[in-house]
Amino acid sequence: MSVVSLISRTSSTNPVAQAVKSACASVAPSWPLDQMIAVNPYWQQIHAPFSETSAKLAALSGIRSVMPHTHWLTLYRKGEITDQALKAVIQRRKLAMSPAQCVALLEDPPARPAQWQTLAALFDQHRDESQMCWRDELLYQASQFCAAYFQSDSPVERVENASAGEALFRSWRLAINRDAGIGILMGTRSLKPILQALPDSMEALIEQATDALGIEADNAECYFQSLLFGINGWASYLAYRSWHQATDEMQGLLAITLAWEWIIWQYAEKHQPDIAAQVRLRWQTERLQLEQKIQQHYDHETLLWICFEAFEYKQQQRMQSLLLQGKTTPVTSEVEVQALFCIDVRSEVVRRALESQSPTIQTLGYAGFFGMPIHYQPEHTSVQRPQMPGLITTGITVSERQTSPTRIRPYQQGAAWKSWSQSPIGGFSMVESAGWWYAFKMLKNMWLPSPSEQPMNRLSHHHDWVLNENGNPLDLDHCTALAAGALRTIGIKHFAPTVLLIGHTSETANNLHAAGLECGACGGQSGEVNVRVLATLLNREDIRVQLNDQGFNIPANTRFIPGLHNTTTDDVTCFDDTLPGKLQHWLTSARSAAQSERARHFPGGLALESDKKRNRLFKRRGRDWSQVQPEWGLAGNRALIMAPRAWTRGIDLDGRCFLHDYIWQQDDERKVLEQLMTAPMIVTNWINMQYNASVTDNTKFGSGNKVLHNAVGNNIGVFEGNSGDLRIGLSKQSLHNGEQWMHIPERLSVYIAAPRQAIAEVVAKHDMLRNLIDNDWLYLFSWKQHGTIDRYYQGAWHQSAGHCM
Repeated sequence: MSVVSLISRTSSTNPVAQAVKSACASVAPSWPLDQMIAVNPYWQQIHAPFSETSAKLAALSGIRSVMPHTHWLTLYRKGEITDQALKAVIQRRKLAMSPAQCVALLEDPPARPAQWQTLAALFDQHRDESQMCWRDELLYQASQFCAAYFQSDSPVERVENASAGEALFRSWRLAINRDAGIGILMGTRSLKPILQALPDSMEALIEQATDALGIEADNAECYFQSLLFGINGWASYLAYRSWHQATDEMQGLLAITLAWEWIIWQYAEKHQPDIAAQVRLRWQTERLQLEQKIQQHYDHETLLWICFEAFEYKQQQRMQSLLLQGKTTPVTSEVEVQALFCIDVRSEVVRRALESQSPTIQTLGYAGFFGMPIHYQPEHTSVQRPQMPGLITTGITVSERQTSPTRIRPYQQGAAWKSWSQSPIGGFSMVESAGWWYAFKMLKNMWLPSPSEQPMNRLSHHHDWVLNENGNPLDLDHCTALAAGALRTIGIKHFAPTVLLIGHTSETANNLHAAGLECGACGGQSGEVNVRVLATLLNREDIRVQLNDQGFNIPANTRFIPGLHNTTTDDVTCFDDTLPGKLQHWLTSARSAAQSERARHFPGGLALESDKKRNRLFKRRGRDWSQVQPEWGLAGNRALIMAPRAWTRGIDLDGRCFLHDYIWQQDDERKVLEQLMTAPMIVTNWINMQYNASVTDNTKFGSGNKVLHNAVGNNIGVFEGNSGDLRIGLSKQSLHNGEQWMHIPERLSVYIAAPRQAIAEVVAKHDMLRNLIDNDWLYLFSWKQHGTIDRYYQGAWHQSAGHCM
């Protein structure tokens, strides 16, 4: 197992070439629909302070990274931001202003500064209102081309024998020269000669266009970034394509967007000389004022960042007060059941409900892929599906043992149906071909919804598994090492007779973003395969013998039982026919209690219904093909706590905290701590920032109205409607209930129950961690129970004691 390189830095003696590479490296990846995992959309820019990155993106592309004045004023009036919090932040920043002055500015905010203008934007200012904007048409044309180019059955003529980036650019050049519609639509004359004269390589295009447009080395990177963020959805998809294997496709996309700037420039100079002269002057001003514009946005956002920090200050005070006043709940020596759940915030509610029923129940939190860095490959197929975090690469595949080839036919039929129904043309022909039968199916789904399941998941309901690496079966020693690694991170020293391994899944129908509600640690899939495989390993007698020789001391009567938590309904299903009746009762009662607590977040009086009816309504919600809000996912996430569960047991954390068990006294070499800080801590940052960014700017980092979504190339992504940029991130319906935000942006607070020195030593070893902490992308705290909470920031410890200072 290895962790991929997260941020690449390249060097070049050619300033423009270096600017191209730096700009292309500034875009974070976005995974396709069938593997949708949360990603921090600023990930490739964490080497700079968040506030500086925010100002730069605002100036270059109009992106909002922090909520506007009205949002903070509303929170101030609700008491979620106090004068005390504002004063504390102002003092830390050493600013000469008062809380009253902050509030006055919120009530009468200044106008947002103007953003950087590309050439297309400048020329659009001279187009008649009845004419289509260049920016809209260029985005439409480039986006439609990419959609056609990257789908599996591409109708585009592809250039062969070239690098990926060159092939993309040259294929676009062929396509654009055959498209006569653009000139007619835009009302331009003689556009074709300009298109035909374009250089036939992306490197030549970038070099010649940069020179012709007067782009200098000191602002080339910003200009290129502005072009890429103008088509951020496709840029993010190409960043995903190069995540595990570097390609130059992003440079090809940049060449396409730059080519259009140059095309418009040439056309105007030849056919609109007066307009070209005016734009030339404005363009020179834009280039000269770039740094000034970034500074203007930084100054404009300063108050917004003060309010953001003050809000976080208040929330951290509340959280830390809970943690410091909590009472340790010792684990009874007669534990009957240990239940390991994914650290996902949605498990916190059901864990608390389960624990409340008996002191003999112990729950633990563990990264949802359960230490199984695997690909799932159903037997008799060549299909592989990653079941691990996007940060990890591996060669381990798992398949069911001895199954019939006929079992894959329903999967193949279901996959073919889904592919046909989601294709751009098939969606219409499918309904027309199916006729009255499909109308009956739609009515049935409306009035009598039934459980729906991803076709590939139907193949995974097995108990016995075969593991292979690079085509060879894993031997006993390798299987034992895999199981031992999982147990070592979990940290269990004494095993109960029954140990539940609970992955999680979501139940949702007719949802293109269904993978976004699944387990992010399992690559946007159900965690069923992972828990089944781990249980298989831990229940094998030969592996048990070796594990006990290594000191794990698993009793002979201990059974590891895999199970699945349905995050939509809070059902916990265990894959064992001999489950004790008492345990099943506990799980059923936990479901009822969790549903009762979650009901307040949904409309329709769910909280007032009986347990039986509420359960029925929750199930219907997940099966209803017209439901746009089957569940709230990880909305509201705010903290990661890495500590013994005994420290937080009994504390109501409102389903907003990731909970990972960690006992530092058992981690002599701090290897587990390092693993947790470089894996779960990063994944939770990705989740937190995706939710934050999808709220602050749902246009660039969110996917808009899911009712209007159409699949692009089956699984590439979605359009909102039939055009525009590829949409990434979360839809508005996943974040807002129609009246208020269900997720209020708040940077992740990480609380680690470990000595300060140990934490600092891990941070010192990893630039990635230092960037996240010192550049304000998250908060890091050391938690000493019944003592203090200290914040680690820019190489020093600062007493917190219930405050975020």
